[in-house]
Amino acid sequence: MINSWAGIDDSGVAIAAARAGAAVVRGMYGQDLDRIDKGAGDFATAADVAAERAILDVLRAARPEDAVLGEEGGRQGAESAGREWLVDPLCGTLNYAVGNMVVAVNVALPGRAAAVADPFSGEVFATDGERAWVASRDGVDTALAPTPATCLVDVNLDPPFPSAPGFRAVELLAQQEFIAHFRPRVVSSSLALAWVAAGKRAAYVTDGGDLSAGVHFAAGIALCRAAGCVVTGVDGGPIGAGGRGLVAAADAATHGRLMALIAG
Repeated sequence: MINSWAGIDDSGVAIAAARAGAAVVRGMYGQDLDRIDKGAGDFATAADVAAERAILDVLRAARPEDAVLGEEGGRQGAESAGREWLVDPLCGTLNYAVGNMVVAVNVALPGRAAAVADPFSGEVFATDGERAWVASRDGVDTALAPTPATCLVDVNLDPPFPSAPGFRAVELLAQQEFIAHFRPRVVSSSLALAWVAAGKRAAYVTDGGDLSAGVHFAAGIALCRAAGCVVTGVDGGPIGAGGRGLVAAADAATHGRLMALIAG
C-alpha cells in the first residue's frame, strides 16, 4: 500500500483502490461466506462488504475530503463535498458465490478517473478521462484498443426490463441477423465493458434507466469513452439523465448494426 499520496493523481488513486478491493475478493474466494439478503433474489456476501471496506480505506487516506457512494455502505462523507467516488466492490456477486471467477471491482470518480480490476487475471483497466489503458505494476502500461474482430457481444438478460415491450434483450439474441454477425456472452457488467474497451468484446448491451451515475456502470462507461468506443442508450440517444439502457460498441459500424437490430 502507498504510504504517501502526495503527487498521485486521481487515476492512480482509483487504481490503488481497485487493487485493494481485488486483493480482498481474491483472498476470500472459495470460502463459505455469509450472505446479506437484498430482496428480489439479490444478495451481497461478506466479501462484498470487506472489499468495499478496503477500497474506502484507500479513498479516505488519499482523498479525505471527498464523498463516497458505495453499493454496500451507501453514501458517506459531507454533502458539501464537490467530488463523489462511486464504488462497486464486487460486480458479479452471483458468479462469485458459486465459484465462478468472472467478477470485477469498480472505482470511479465521474468525469475524472476510473478503474475496473479483474481480481483473478490481475488486470486493472484504468482511465484519467482522456486516455484508457491496462495498468501494469512494472510501470509499462498498455493502451486499450477497441475492435469488433471477436464478434462477441455481451448481453445482459437480468431484470428489470423498463424498455419492454419495445426492447427485450432476449429477443435480440434470437434474431437471425444477430446470429449471422455476432455471438452472445453474458458476464460481470463492468468487466464486459472493460473488455469492449480492451478489444476482447465487440459490444455490450443492457436495458435499464440512466446507468451513467450508478456504481455498477460508471467505471466501465468511462473506460469505453476514453478508449474511443461508441456509447449510447438502447434508443440510440445519449446516456445520462432520462437515458435508457446502454449500448457500448467497439466502432460505429458495430454500433449501427446493433441499433438496427434493436430498432427492428
